[in-house]
Amino acid sequence: MSTTREQSVRIGVDVGGTNTDAVAVDPSEQYTDSRGVLAHHKTPTTPDVTEGIEKAVRTVLEKSALSAQKIASVTVGTTHFINAVVEQDARRLRRVAILRLSKSFLREVPPFSEFPAGLTNIIKGYVGYCDGGLHIDGSEEAPINEAHVMERCAEIKKLGLSAVVVVGAFSPIDEVFQQENRVRDIVLRELPGVDVIASHEVANIGLLERENASILNAAILRYAKRTVKGFRRAMKTLQLTCPLFLTQNDGTLLDSAAAANIPIRTFSSGATNSMRGAAYLAGHDTGNSSAIVVDIGGTTADVGVLLPSGLPRQASAYVTVAGVRVNYSMPHLHSIGLGGGSIVRETDGKVTVGPESVGHYLTRDALVFRGKVTTASDIAVASGKANIGDKESVKDLDNNFVLQAEKHIKRLLEGAVDIIKTSPEPLPVLLVGGGAVLAPASLDGASELKMPPFHDVANAVGAAVSKIGGIVDVIQGVADQSVLEAVEHAKAMAIQRAVDAGAIRETIIIAEMDSLPVTYVANQLRTIVKAVGELDINMQSSQLDDEVDDKSGDEHEGSKDFAVKVVDEPPVDPTNYKPTVVKNQQTQIQEWQISETDINYLADGCYVLGCAGGGSPAASRIQLRDMLRVGHKMKVIDASALDEAAKIYWGGHMGSPATSNERLQSLETVQAFYALTEYLRHDSFDAVMGLEIGGGNGMEPFLVGSSRFFDRPVIDGDWMGRAYPTYWQTTLAVHAPGELVPCVIDSGDGKTIIMTKASNDEIVDRALRASCAEMGSRVGMAAKPTTTDHVRKFGVLNTVSLAWRIGRCIARAEATNTISNVAEAVINEVGGPKSAKILFRGKIVNVERRLFKGHSYGSITITSLTASEEDSPEAAAEHMPAVATGGTLTIPFKNENIYAEHTTEDGKKTIIASVPDLVCVLDSGSGRSLGVPEFKYGFRVTVLGITCSPRWTETPAGLQIGGPKAFGYDIEYKPLGEYAEPRSVIEDLSANGQVVGQASVPLILRGFDADGGGDWQTRDVGLLYSADDAGRRHEYNAEIQAAYARHKTFAIDVWINYDTSAGKFFTDRRVQDCGKIRLTPEQAVHLRHDGAMQAKFHKIRLEIGRPFKNLAILSFAIEKPDTTAATPKITAGFRDCTNAESRHVSVIQMLRAFCVDVGKGMHNVTNGKDHFDWEDLLKLAANFCLPCSPEEDFARKLYGYKGLWMVEPDSSMVEPDSADPGWM
Repeated sequence: MSTTREQSVRIGVDVGGTNTDAVAVDPSEQYTDSRGVLAHHKTPTTPDVTEGIEKAVRTVLEKSALSAQKIASVTVGTTHFINAVVEQDARRLRRVAILRLSKSFLREVPPFSEFPAGLTNIIKGYVGYCDGGLHIDGSEEAPINEAHVMERCAEIKKLGLSAVVVVGAFSPIDEVFQQENRVRDIVLRELPGVDVIASHEVANIGLLERENASILNAAILRYAKRTVKGFRRAMKTLQLTCPLFLTQNDGTLLDSAAAANIPIRTFSSGATNSMRGAAYLAGHDTGNSSAIVVDIGGTTADVGVLLPSGLPRQASAYVTVAGVRVNYSMPHLHSIGLGGGSIVRETDGKVTVGPESVGHYLTRDALVFRGKVTTASDIAVASGKANIGDKESVKDLDNNFVLQAEKHIKRLLEGAVDIIKTSPEPLPVLLVGGGAVLAPASLDGASELKMPPFHDVANAVGAAVSKIGGIVDVIQGVADQSVLEAVEHAKAMAIQRAVDAGAIRETIIIAEMDSLPVTYVANQLRTIVKAVGELDINMQSSQLDDEVDDKSGDEHEGSKDFAVKVVDEPPVDPTNYKPTVVKNQQTQIQEWQISETDINYLADGCYVLGCAGGGSPAASRIQLRDMLRVGHKMKVIDASALDEAAKIYWGGHMGSPATSNERLQSLETVQAFYALTEYLRHDSFDAVMGLEIGGGNGMEPFLVGSSRFFDRPVIDGDWMGRAYPTYWQTTLAVHAPGELVPCVIDSGDGKTIIMTKASNDEIVDRALRASCAEMGSRVGMAAKPTTTDHVRKFGVLNTVSLAWRIGRCIARAEATNTISNVAEAVINEVGGPKSAKILFRGKIVNVERRLFKGHSYGSITITSLTASEEDSPEAAAEHMPAVATGGTLTIPFKNENIYAEHTTEDGKKTIIASVPDLVCVLDSGSGRSLGVPEFKYGFRVTVLGITCSPRWTETPAGLQIGGPKAFGYDIEYKPLGEYAEPRSVIEDLSANGQVVGQASVPLILRGFDADGGGDWQTRDVGLLYSADDAGRRHEYNAEIQAAYARHKTFAIDVWINYDTSAGKFFTDRRVQDCGKIRLTPEQAVHLRHDGAMQAKFHKIRLEIGRPFKNLAILSFAIEKPDTTAATPKITAGFRDCTNAESRHVSVIQMLRAFCVDVGKGMHNVTNGKDHFDWEDLLKLAANFCLPCSPEEDFARKLYGYKGLWMVEPDSSMVEPDSADPGWM
């Protein structure tokens, strides 16, 4: 090899879970036979990744005979950082403090709300709030209060935390105030040496997802810095002085210092590297067309699209990493179970390939390696495509068997290619990976197939030739500038960021550009731009201080510390779940008591009924879930149960759902209700009803009506039966014009407007919407109170029940693996084929959006699926026929879907559904609804049509306000079908005799009587209340009896986890709705088969649960004896979490007395030992359980019944449900 080559050689390294690949590439020789690949090396990945990289690069340098001075750059792609998160490796993760910046918002949905329990356990350190935050237009919600930040820093210092995340509302658009940067400066001044992550530097718009990404980034940061320093030391050892880069998820480069500070951007770069390498090696000119890349490994094949920009097509706005939802760029991939190790079988004459695989045992198990398993590699050798192993071992394979296997492989690849494409036109397909030889000579849907040289190291080649990028995601006003000027400004920002990152300005192109109008907000445009260019090898990259090391820097790379895996509770079985309906003994009204499961169902159902609008219910679901978990109540009643003179309040959110992406869920609507009651001089009201059931607004009545605020029932109904873009498009305005004022809007941060008069209903919406824009573009609204007569005559009734049933359909489909038929299940729930229809099945191939007067106008185009994209014949046989097949379907929208127009292949157009009927777009992969913000190329969807309520169609005014002409379309409305009034959940349960009321069986609780001499005795449930509650005892009694009758247990929980590092069991969290000792299946096996009687427990924690959820926690801990102590010390802790009304006082007194007695040694279950053992745990639990005479009988019941039972109807043991293998 030449040694006089200019400094143009780049080294690329890709560290995978199995192998580490390294190459030396001279891009100037791309179009020669060698593709510029001067040397390559593949070696097994070592536990110490740095050591493996050094070895691989050293080998490449030796093979190429290149001196270190000839190397222009070294680029590494690694899964190392994401693996530490996925594996929950506690040694490599830190606890993180979070500082949120907002004066009035962000409190209702706290950090870690959707984190997996295990990760939360490891990295949650502190959460604090400071004044600050921006509005959607970039104005300041509140200035930074330095004193607040300093107070939070003092609290963080006490906890000894060294990683801080600063996240402010709308910080990605904060170009003026720089709030996150200001707070970072204060934190660094107050806490020298800590790592501070400003969220706007990590991800884009979407606060919760951006915060999640920042938390993961902060948790892994110290380890990332240590690892990158290790890479740099390896380069120094090899005498390489060139820049070091890491590849990002989007196909561009980060210099090593930036990667060490934002490691999350490198989490999923492996697939991207393969795609970039494929295009380079195949000589594909991405500037002329897209290409599909198929990377076939040992177990799976990843299929993605390389865009004309040369970068991979990115996944939808939000992706999930290690169970955490984030919003940074990730490649859009479709994976199938096809690889070199895929097992080939013949069953009943049918040959299948995969998805099972022998994986890394290929060289042991495959026929060509003298194994006994027929694999895809054996088929490739038998057909002459590959030359590996012993060919003689496959010579006896039947030719027809080999042919059928090849056909199956061809079908798998064709199906994957069709799914990933966004148009029917054929595209080039590039084949890479060690299993690329499995591919056939041609594929339907492919204009050509290319398997380039060095295809098995394409990932490392892609890393070597990656480009530099700059990304901008900005919201700009377009009142004082044109849309074109706003877009050009965003492009200029992206180009400058690429230059700053090290790109040559002359080579930069705009790779991606998307402009999205901000819905419901006038003159605001969100623009996302990505610019990419060639690496300037003469750039001066930022440096890390390699001389400074972390305290843990000398730890060996292979010594992992896996934290205790805290397993989330399994969801309620949706096939058996029944909601709780209780007869209120005071009012004699049947009330549906809302549970966490109900909230989950309602959220999914409301989004479907939103017809792509109404805003996502996700944040509302978290808010309401957390309220239920701390003991607040929510209830629903039928409209038929209303008193004739009832005073009914109604309302919801108004403004842009995009605002909630940053401000999350707040209390604007509650504040609006308070303001209206004050204006009207009402002490309260009798019931609350929703403005619309669709989207996030469908959840707002539960917030207002909860016991946390007004403690009033939610009426099973609303004023739309769906979602509409304006406040006046209601059935109330249709049938009773002039009933919208007086009304109130409230911003949630101290601004309230009351509108007392209006000439017509439409002007009410227009006036309030204009005010809304000046109040932060998101307000709560409370409308003129209505009457029982209006609700019954003009409301769309039982829509809460309908949303619940639709959500349950989705949950059932998930539980039973029948997602492909979820649309059919929804149709059956809403009245059958006469009331609802599947309009179309297909794939989104085009999305258009434009901004007009604050509304998001646009359309989506859906093309029918090809035969290979359709579900299996068995699944397809269960599908209802669609109204239209073949051709395309176009759905225009104005925040919500307006109509569905089918175009046949010969160009004939037909409107098959329109407003006021519901047009819903379901994601075929999840069964859930897609809203306008989620519409994206490539989604496979099922379009559902549901007949609207006759409240919209029984008068001309209904169609005038809610029909196609109201949106400016000259379309004649044709009913989709016959309306079927939704079935009331309350009526259904009443008819089946499942309502709990005064007639339910008496319930007995065995508990400690603090006032009766300290004896354990049975007590009536009613005695759980103190004399102070006598006035409301009757009402509370009914609630408790209902909860007990439903759950059959009194929820004293002991959750036990095994700490592998400490070698002991401990408890650390509660379980709801049960009274059992809770273990994961693995822990249960350990106790059963590894000496249960000898297991040591150093901490026991019992929590009083439903209906006393979060009211009291009783904990025991043992301090091991020191050298001077003769006996161990047992301590008991008690946390009183009673609410302001001090309910359930007797239970609190009972537990407090028990704690005192434990402290005095009166209930010293440990008998002087330095640990609790299994026998002690049984004794302790027995104190909170049914009386069992001998201890042996108690143990028998424990194992036999798989649970500890505490409440019994009329003194007889209830048979428990032992279906869950995790219960003991």
